[in-house]
Amino acid sequence: MQQLLLQLAPPAAPTLDNYVPGRNGAALQALRDIARGAGAERFVYLWGEAGSGRTHLLRGLAQAAGGRMAQYLGEAPGNSLENDSLKEDKLIAVDDVQNLSADGQIALFDLYNRVRAGGGALAAGGDAAPAQLDLRADLRSRLAWGLAFQLHPLSDAEKAAALREHGRGRALDLHEDVIVYLLKHARRDMASLIGILDALDRYSLEQKRPVTLPLVRDALESMKDKPYIPS
Repeated sequence: MQQLLLQLAPPAAPTLDNYVPGRNGAALQALRDIARGAGAERFVYLWGEAGSGRTHLLRGLAQAAGGRMAQYLGEAPGNSLENDSLKEDKLIAVDDVQNLSADGQIALFDLYNRVRAGGGALAAGGDAAPAQLDLRADLRSRLAWGLAFQLHPLSDAEKAAALREHGRGRALDLHEDVIVYLLKHARRDMASLIGILDALDRYSLEQKRPVTLPLVRDALESMKDKPYIPS
């Protein structure tokens, strides 16, 4: 079922604008300020459980600050901290620090020091607060520089409210059973849910039918024989 929903609307690229903050408004505002080069803070650390939006925010920060030579480093091949392209005057976002190797920890410690001296900015993310990470003590102290935010996942009620609000912005009167169905069967992140809702809106206009549960099922049925091509 999730694959069919992904075919209907592959997740949109994460940005700061399409992040639904819930209780994480202060973290979002801090990243907006860093992306604009506003304010005195140049270091921020985000931590939270899966689904809290940590990776979304770090990717969105790099995208928003693209004009300032920003770079996101996650677990994809080639995203190494031991990389000559990492300049101390860039904005650098480093995700999943809890998974760093011994060499990676040394490289991130050195990067913090170079960025501080070079005038850049650095945002990092992990699955726990700095003091609780199984990392070098000197790196844990660097991660605690600047601002630190614990991220809280959206509750189902908050996700439902966000979907209703987005629907109203597109003049959609969403039936409650549609929202319940999407929360049960779709991917749980808001970027995917919003993308699916937008795709259903387009499908409803093509079919000249309102967005109801039968229309959702018809849309999924129309995707069954189409090959899935990941975005």
